[in-house]
Order: sequence, then structure tokens, then C-alpha cells
Amino acid sequence: MAPAPFPTQLHADRDRRAVVDSGALPWHPSPLAGVERRLLERDGGEVARATSIVRYAPGSRFSPHGHGGGEEFLVLEGVFSDEYGDYGAGTYVRNPVGSAHAPFSEGGCTILVKLRQMDPADQTRVVIDTGSSTFVPGLVPGLTVLPLHAFGLEHVALVRWEPGTRFPLHAHPAGEEIFVLEGVFEDEQGAYPAGTWLRNPPGSRHVPFSGGGCLIWVKTGHLDQGLAAPQG
Repeated sequence: MAPAPFPTQLHADRDRRAVVDSGALPWHPSPLAGVERRLLERDGGEVARATSIVRYAPGSRFSPHGHGGGEEFLVLEGVFSDEYGDYGAGTYVRNPVGSAHAPFSEGGCTILVKLRQMDPADQTRVVIDTGSSTFVPGLVPGLTVLPLHAFGLEHVALVRWEPGTRFPLHAHPAGEEIFVLEGVFEDEQGAYPAGTWLRNPPGSRHVPFSGGGCLIWVKTGHLDQGLAAPQG
């Protein structure tokens, strides 16, 4: 039996809040054998503005392809590879608009990946091993930050919250996106355990905290850029 088609419109309105438990989602096959996806947001068909959890089975390979709208990913488990190198768990990579590669994984891996969400003027390739990088003190006690990238209003970082850390009420004029890597992240609207993807739209406000501590990947300032998602 053929697998059910995946949705081409999923949490596509970036002016709406979205909260997704990625661990509860089904795996959808990709066009390449051994590569599967859990869909967090999508606007388009196989060529789409998308945020996904992508799993490579051991020995799987993806055909050479370009990134017309750029690619950003964080390796969650295993080792992801392409002709430019090997990227172990915790590695953050940005391949800019117009880049191309042929990815594979000899031992298998899982990555958080965002496609077609980059400013074409941002042509900096980024590769950061977050496991060997130094976090710096954040804006409140108990918060430490590892900056990953900044361009225009967009800022990307890992943020570690010690148990009991609270941040004051604040707004996100151009939105915020979070993926919880460890522990439980919280705000006045709920608690978000590891594996949760959270999008707060432009103009949103909240009071975040973590009772037990957590580690999150966070991106701010990017949701009002109006980057179009091609169809097809």
C-alpha cells in the first residue's frame, strides 16, 4: 500500500502560534530510500519552505541537489555527512542560498532542518560544533547563551536554562522559534518537553522559565521577512 501523502500546507501561517510535539508525529518517506521526515511546518510540495525532523538510516544517501532558498540544520543524533565534511551530534550548519551538496550518513543520523527560509543576501556558510563551544552569560542569572548566527534582525543561538531560571515579560516584534533539545521549557501558556517545536508569531509576548532546567535552540527576528515559498 502506498504511503499517505504528506500535507503541503502545515502550520504555514507564520502569524499564528504553533506548538508541535515532534515525537508524536508519523515518519513520512522522502523521495530517497532510507530518508524519512517528521513535518513541523510546510508550505509547498517537495520543493517547499519547510521545517522538519529528518532521519537518515545507516548507509542512506540523498541525491546531489541545490538549495534555492538556503538550508539550516542542527544534528540531533549520529553523524550527518556531505562532500565537505562530517557533522556529529550538536553541529549547527548553514548552507546559503545557491549552495549545493550530496548528503549521506554512514551510521545514520537525525537532524532538525529548515529549508528556503534564508535571506539571499546572507551568503555566509556556518559550521559550529556546539559541543566544543563556550556559552556566555545571558541577560538574567541562570541563563547562558551560545550565539550561532546573526544577519539583519535574525539571531540564532543555543540557550541553556539552569533549574529555576525565569526571564521577564518581553515581546518578539519579528517572532521567535524554539526547539527544545533537553529538559522542559515553560511559559505562562504551557510546558514544552524535549522534542517540542514552538513558534511564537511577530508581536507575541511571554514570560519564559524552566523549573527543572533545559537547553533550547532559538531563532528570533525572522518571521516577518516574507520569504516566499515556491510551489511544486
